[in-house]
Amino acid sequence: MNAHATNADGQPAEHTPAGDDIASLREEIDWLDKEILRLVKRRVEVSKTIGAARMAAGGTRIVYNREMDVLARYRELGPDGRQLAMALLNLGRGRLGR
Repeated sequence: MNAHATNADGQPAEHTPAGDDIASLREEIDWLDKEILRLVKRRVEVSKTIGAARMAAGGTRIVYNREMDVLARYRELGPDGRQLAMALLNLGRGRLGR
């Protein structure tokens, strides 16, 4: 008999946190969420400042190549990374086509 726990695929089961571990991990997630919100708000602020300066100088509302760079950067998160990047871009410059 195998003394090691396995999952449904027969792979070694990962450590499952106990109740105290879960509470601690949830606290960490709460802290991370606060940090993410703080950083996203700052990103929006900076993006809007850049957009206003670019428009005041007679530039375009968006810079396509720059947005493609942002999308590429978030690709490392997989398909949802693109959605996250689009949400960040929308927050910073507003939705296009309105």
